[in-house]
Amino acid sequence: MSSAPSRQLSPIRLLQMNAFVSILDRFAMPPLLIAIAADLDVPLSTIVQAAGAYFLAYGLSQPLWGLVSDSLGLVRTMRLALVVAGLAGVAAAFAWTPLVLGIARGLGGAFFGAAYPAGIIYVGDTVPADRRQRELTRLMVGVAVGTALASLGAGVVAQLFTWRAVFVVTGLGALALSVTLRLLDEPPRTRAHRNPMAPFLAVARSRPARLVLGLAFVEGGVLIGVLTLLPSAIEAAGASTALAGGVTAIYGIAVLVFASAVGRLSGRLHPSRLIAVGAAAAIAACLVLSVSRAAPAAAAVTILLGLAWAAMHSSLQTWATDVLPAARATVVSLFAGALFCGSALAAVAVADLADAGRYHFIFLTAGLMAVPLGLVAVWGRARWQRPS
Repeated sequence: MSSAPSRQLSPIRLLQMNAFVSILDRFAMPPLLIAIAADLDVPLSTIVQAAGAYFLAYGLSQPLWGLVSDSLGLVRTMRLALVVAGLAGVAAAFAWTPLVLGIARGLGGAFFGAAYPAGIIYVGDTVPADRRQRELTRLMVGVAVGTALASLGAGVVAQLFTWRAVFVVTGLGALALSVTLRLLDEPPRTRAHRNPMAPFLAVARSRPARLVLGLAFVEGGVLIGVLTLLPSAIEAAGASTALAGGVTAIYGIAVLVFASAVGRLSGRLHPSRLIAVGAAAAIAACLVLSVSRAAPAAAAVTILLGLAWAAMHSSLQTWATDVLPAARATVVSLFAGALFCGSALAAVAVADLADAGRYHFIFLTAGLMAVPLGLVAVWGRARWQRPS
């Protein structure tokens, strides 16, 4: 590293912190859905749609962030976006209507949309392909800790104090991180596009890239969609907000454990096999939830979902960094966009079903969607060869 302070924290540690803050904000809202609906005196479906606004804005902003990071630089893009995202988080804490909350969360999602994907691009630009999945699974340490703390902490804070305090914490965390990331060296910019549409046209012409983006869209609807509704489903089965958050927090621990295992296995197993393991875990998780949302069953489900995320998602994510190197920032940004647009569409589609408590149907449908997702992903990754 070029300066003394930057040697105190390695790039991967700084990127883990970036992942932690981004995921902390993303997963803070699911445990709060029922508490927010009760406080604002609105149906649960209204707040589910407000949560969907975050994921939709996160997804739709991705094409813009891919271009911005190529021209402005990855670290500068992360830092500027975190400032706005942090302010939006604090604003959400003072929202008194669902509309204002939806706008604040949507703005936060749009700008947090630059942070974590830029970290993935950073790894893609600075780590050789043969070590990339291992480093991306190390990045999941931040994902795991952020998920666990958000799931457990948000529920406890909402039950003991107020849901509003949660967004103050995530907002201030983003502002603090924007300062800390000055220690992260900016990698050389190797992608310059005279025509802003050039990388998008390259993606549109690439059949493998289109396949990866389609898989990300469906994966978002299945994995993130299920995780978004999981705390509410547990509460609907009779658990308290704090207990539902605590059970969901097991997911973060599972991601942490399985990410380490997947990182070690990635050098010996073909990615298609890791995808198969993750898809099988996702299908099993959804089927269990379709039968029971009691706390013990939900705890087992969070472990299966953690395995699915570590094995399948990390493999698809690594594939996104490899599939079109000349347009890597655009592909990774579109990958994140497809992932969260899929989850947002799923949230909107099932909002009324969740309000009616029809979780059996929701999770059974997610399980059925996971079957073709796994089959196509395994087939596609097994056939694909890295460009020479």
